[in-house]
Amino acid sequence: MKVEKIKSLSEERRRQIMRRSAVDVSDVYGAVRAIIDDVRARGDAANLAQHCQKPGRGALKKLEVSAAEVKEALAALGKPLLKNLETAAANIRAFHAAQLEKPQWEMEVAPGIHAGRKHTPLAKVGCYVPGMRAVYPSTALMAILPAKVAGVGEIVVCTPPDENLRVNPQTIAACHIAGADRIFKLGGPWAIASMAYGTSLVPRVDKIVGPGNKYVAAAKMLVFGQVGIDSPAGPSEALLIADARANPEWLALDFLAQMEHDPDAAAVLVSTSRALLKAVHGKVRELMPTLPRQDILQSGGRYSAFLLADSLDEAIAFSNEYAPEHLQIVTENPWQVLPFIRNAGSIFMGPYAPVAVGDYASGTNHVLPTAGAARMFSGLSVDDFIKKPTYQYLSKQGLAKLAPTVIALAENEGLFVHALSVKKRLLDE
Repeated sequence: MKVEKIKSLSEERRRQIMRRSAVDVSDVYGAVRAIIDDVRARGDAANLAQHCQKPGRGALKKLEVSAAEVKEALAALGKPLLKNLETAAANIRAFHAAQLEKPQWEMEVAPGIHAGRKHTPLAKVGCYVPGMRAVYPSTALMAILPAKVAGVGEIVVCTPPDENLRVNPQTIAACHIAGADRIFKLGGPWAIASMAYGTSLVPRVDKIVGPGNKYVAAAKMLVFGQVGIDSPAGPSEALLIADARANPEWLALDFLAQMEHDPDAAAVLVSTSRALLKAVHGKVRELMPTLPRQDILQSGGRYSAFLLADSLDEAIAFSNEYAPEHLQIVTENPWQVLPFIRNAGSIFMGPYAPVAVGDYASGTNHVLPTAGAARMFSGLSVDDFIKKPTYQYLSKQGLAKLAPTVIALAENEGLFVHALSVKKRLLDE
């Protein structure tokens, strides 16, 4: 990597930065569709074949985390980690509770015409929590708690087990703390299909949320319409806007924190200060060999960049075009920058707000849109679990006042029975 000027980027390089590691699921669609069809046809038999090496009597029961396993997981974690999970959960719960709107509102559109909207929580929601190679209890908190706060009737969790059909105790504990009703030892497309269509064991849900690999992403796209889904999720990414006053070492650590997620993760630093960019670049090179997860750090970076902007306005414009999952604003007055940010999943302001605080415990959600999807999606919130149907009540006078407009528009569109349904009510009275 080197310091590059935004205005001097070649079209190919700019496209590479903008596209970053957008997940292309086209190459796995066929295989994933076959798995989904198998689960629809055979139900739990398909899940047993995939997740139980020795399927047999009692195996089906083992696919659900039992009360005894929850108890064992809580005991295994110890009080310090449990306390930290509970602290994070309390902050996440409080932030999402503040998002709740009044459950119903109504207005008089015109005399005799009353219209409103009511809020109805989803009945059942499925949360996918990645597992096996890595443990993400924080994702369990982030996916489950907004649904719980929203008032969802039943929250189902699917998470892949290890080869011994065990789920990591941290994941189980986090699910329990967040308020999950049932936890299933299912991963990949099998989990998504089971929640989307239902099996004898796994209930059918109304919406599926949570991140996963490209097989999970493909499965969610294929079942969309049968169930609701959240925004597409890919490798982690962060864009940092910083001025000359920023601390180079802190920025270097923020930069590397994104890179340690995945070889396809992206970190982009944009500044008007060439000196700062060079200082951060030097610190990244200095710190990288001293850090863990060397295999990931050394194999990544192809989607990362150090970009020089001619002005803060140019830096902001680039950020809005990039539409980052995480945006850090490390400038003298980040509050002055905030109003000009249009596209970002979650925004971290000032030198003391690294992305890590939002990943774990500041209260905001870390299930966020990636690969430019922040242009049209927001991070997971209470709103994702609440339907908002509208309603209307009209008096006879209200209908009579509105009738000429409705009749004219309906007949103009050739929908004469629509018009007649209004006329008849007024003629029969």
